[in-house]
Amino acid sequence: MKTKLAKIELLLLDVDGVLTDGSIIYSDSGEQIKRFNSKDGFGLRLLMDSGIGVGIITGRKSKALEYRCKNLGITLLFDNIKDKSKTLDTITAQTGITVDKIAFVGDDLIDLPAMKRVGVSFCVSDACREVKDHSDIITSQKGGQGAVREICDSILKAKGLWDAILDKYLS
Repeated sequence: MKTKLAKIELLLLDVDGVLTDGSIIYSDSGEQIKRFNSKDGFGLRLLMDSGIGVGIITGRKSKALEYRCKNLGITLLFDNIKDKSKTLDTITAQTGITVDKIAFVGDDLIDLPAMKRVGVSFCVSDACREVKDHSDIITSQKGGQGAVREICDSILKAKGLWDAILDKYLS
């Protein structure tokens, strides 16, 4: 699996249940509120700073996600998507990155068609059983609780980039 991880040029993520714990909170005015993990965000920044692309494919649309993506510098955002596998075709055409160099992180049934097509499929530890059964790698962390950071670190280590990143913070 390390060889497959070393080929990854783009990490695609679902949001609810992956970047968040799956909870959806509404304010009295109907505004949707999401809670994101800062460690996951830092891991995504480490990936992007290392030249590895990051993108989002999610079935829901929310201003909170748009703000989070803007804050992290993620410009590859596909929201309100019902067919995530079809969106992979758009992404490969737009980026020139082939599916074997893409990793996808999911947690529920809607993610399976995309997960089956990519080079490496991840799921979070609290994903539904069927998604776990069809994932290459299952994180030890739950969605919204450091699972994405775990994935980012594993990609960076497989690509041989981790030691240079660590040295930067130790010197």
